[in-house]
Amino acid sequence: MAFFWTGRFLPLFVTQFLGAMNDNLLKNALVMLVTYRIAVATGGNAQILVTLAAGLFILPFFLFSATAGQLADKYDRAALTRIIKIVEISIMALASIGFYAQSVGLLLTALFGMGVHSTFFGPIKYALLPQHLADDELLSGNAYIEAGTFLAILLGTILGGLLILQRHGIVLIGSALLLVALAGYLASRKIPAAAGSEPGLRINPNLWAETWRILDDARADKQIFLCILGISWFWLVGSTLIAEFAPFVRDVLHAGPAVVTLLLTVFSVGIGVGSYLCNRLLRGRIQSTYVPLAALAISAFGVDLYFASRFFGTTNEMLGVGQFLDLPRAWRVLADLFLMAVSGGIYIVPLYAIMQHRSPYEHRARVIAANNVVNAIFMVGAAVLTLLLLALHFTIPGVFLMVAIANLLVAVYICRLLPDDLLRSLAHRMVGGSG
Repeated sequence: MAFFWTGRFLPLFVTQFLGAMNDNLLKNALVMLVTYRIAVATGGNAQILVTLAAGLFILPFFLFSATAGQLADKYDRAALTRIIKIVEISIMALASIGFYAQSVGLLLTALFGMGVHSTFFGPIKYALLPQHLADDELLSGNAYIEAGTFLAILLGTILGGLLILQRHGIVLIGSALLLVALAGYLASRKIPAAAGSEPGLRINPNLWAETWRILDDARADKQIFLCILGISWFWLVGSTLIAEFAPFVRDVLHAGPAVVTLLLTVFSVGIGVGSYLCNRLLRGRIQSTYVPLAALAISAFGVDLYFASRFFGTTNEMLGVGQFLDLPRAWRVLADLFLMAVSGGIYIVPLYAIMQHRSPYEHRARVIAANNVVNAIFMVGAAVLTLLLLALHFTIPGVFLMVAIANLLVAVYICRLLPDDLLRSLAHRMVGGSG
């Protein structure tokens, strides 16, 4: 914990936290404005606009991750971060104008810009961690980053929804976006210099060719690529759950918007708790020991979430938070979501640490960029599969059940991450126990 307050970690943590918060402040304010004002006033289809917004945010990860990885390997990463944060201030100024004019075009352009911002910052932040932290601090650093990211997502989502619908919401949200971006830039100025790992690298301007090349390079190391697949699977499961929270609460739990926020809060806090527990369990060792067990736990609680959801009947009015919490079965749903998230935190932190630790120093940012590309593919795949299941008349709990069952297969597959000696030890104990 001592390193958390040092200049080699705290400025990066604050910069990342504020960036993730601003992403979600903008996204949720845009969703709420489109859903409750612009679509109503113009007769437009809110769901199409919201889906378009989500797609525009993900698109830059496909387009620019390879370039982002190259830049982060070539140039000083701290200097690049400051440039990116200056660009963020400009993007948020554009978003503020978009909110004031209630211009969907400007707002979607700003959201695409923040997707570009996140695409270029991702390889930098994960390459900076092993550059500034010792090996025995790397797991803890990732735990703090993951916990902070989900809490920032929660805070940004809540504030975005609350501010935009206030009487002077346009002014409030525009001011908040600019202030958070400015604070992020000020924090980035404290990040210590971090020279690029390959200053002589020639930037390949061919986006598609370079994207395929970094994916091929990542596949060259089996364990690194398994980590990338495991991380991407986590984002598939997490994005499926979070994307369906609102309809799950409305159509299955028969509760109001405040309960959506409650579920998001429980899930985000659970990720933070799991990240902390992972660090305590592994004591700073960069190992995948508990990853398969955590994956199995995600499936177990996911299956129970399906059965817990079946006990909610119909009601003539949407339940508030107090009314929802008065129901004993509601606590079972919350417990399942919380424990899935705790398991997710234990699952994801070692995978990031292993990926960073095993990545070649000269190519580390490009490996992380490859991870971001695969993450984006899995998240888009999650959205497509969810739409397909819903089109086949699956209920939302049914979608959750299918994800939990699929996760069992993934848990078996990622057992390959365990060191051979640990697998032999576990097998020996099982045989000995059965005798």
